[in-house]
Amino acid sequence: MLNRRILRIKAMQAIYAYVQAEGANYQLALDRIAETFAPDLMAIEVQDRKKLEGQKQIASLLFKEWYESRQFDTEEKDREILDAAQAAVNFYQNSLKKDLKFFGNQMLTAVEEIYDRYLLTLMVLQELVHLIESEEQKAATRFTERTDVNLRPLLQNKPLQKLLNNKFLEQRVIRRNLSWAGDLDVIQKIYRNNLKKDEEVLAWLQLEEPTYAQDHELLKHIFKNVIFKDENLQGLFEERDLNWVENKSVVKNLVNKSIKMLEEDTDENLPLLDLSPSWEDDKAFFEELYFETLKDDEKYEALISESVKNWDVERVAQLDKIILKMALCEMHIFRSIPVKVSINEYIDISKVYSTPKSKQFVNGVLDKLSQDLTNSGDIRKSGRGLLDNK
Repeated sequence: MLNRRILRIKAMQAIYAYVQAEGANYQLALDRIAETFAPDLMAIEVQDRKKLEGQKQIASLLFKEWYESRQFDTEEKDREILDAAQAAVNFYQNSLKKDLKFFGNQMLTAVEEIYDRYLLTLMVLQELVHLIESEEQKAATRFTERTDVNLRPLLQNKPLQKLLNNKFLEQRVIRRNLSWAGDLDVIQKIYRNNLKKDEEVLAWLQLEEPTYAQDHELLKHIFKNVIFKDENLQGLFEERDLNWVENKSVVKNLVNKSIKMLEEDTDENLPLLDLSPSWEDDKAFFEELYFETLKDDEKYEALISESVKNWDVERVAQLDKIILKMALCEMHIFRSIPVKVSINEYIDISKVYSTPKSKQFVNGVLDKLSQDLTNSGDIRKSGRGLLDNK
């Protein structure tokens, strides 16, 4: 199942994308000012290029000053200049609102798609079974003796049957509207090139009456060594998920746990795994973390700047600043999460996603800030959040 570290990572990636878009919107706003005062090459009358350039420079300066202070403070009287600067501000603000919503939705979709790929991976087995059944029907109409590998005994694999008949899986697939239609060529390659040639599958086919344990081990093997190691399938997931390298381990863990649950005494009503044990709570957690971190960006930027007085805050890696801001946000607004838990989570994230020196830097800044903010009463914990404060 998904854990909250995965959700923190998804929120971090969404915030990083938003920050990158923010920089792009800033430049686009300046470009709009430049376009406003660009000479009209089709104009009949001669234009004053020096005047236009001067207007562009002043309007750009006004926008940059607004960007720093979020207010206009000017004695400029030229209506064209003021209108161009205001139009740039409006464009910038509207773009940020759209991006805030867009990347928040994209973050949620990215998490839900991890679950989709878990379900799709389980569904690979259904498609392989359909291919076996189809091949058997064709073989029954032939007059010549069959010479290729006969996979029909796989249809009697007991845990495989439990998975195929599982009501939970059927309902989730329908609810998420998932299908391999359009990509069946990938499944066919797994069938022809992997499943039919796999040594453990061939060895299992030689067993006259395999036990449930032997059936179960084979099913685990098929997912681990046939499905998850198929380059075409993994390549397809990579095309559709830019973060598949990291998400694959989550999907693999979900699949492995699901297969282990198919014990001999379970039936078709066995509930497999949901996205998380309490998805609505987890969803609220990482959506709030995303929106609140960005909402209080200036406050957290000031805290970080004060804490790293001997550093130029602009030299701090962008991802380190995002990690620090998220940690500070989490410590402020989620009272039931112990401070040490938050610090350790973001240190671990920095190890994987930021620079080699980030671990020590993030640890040092968060340790100092958490102590100062707790002592001042800015960070207040309750319930389970008090555990690491004893």
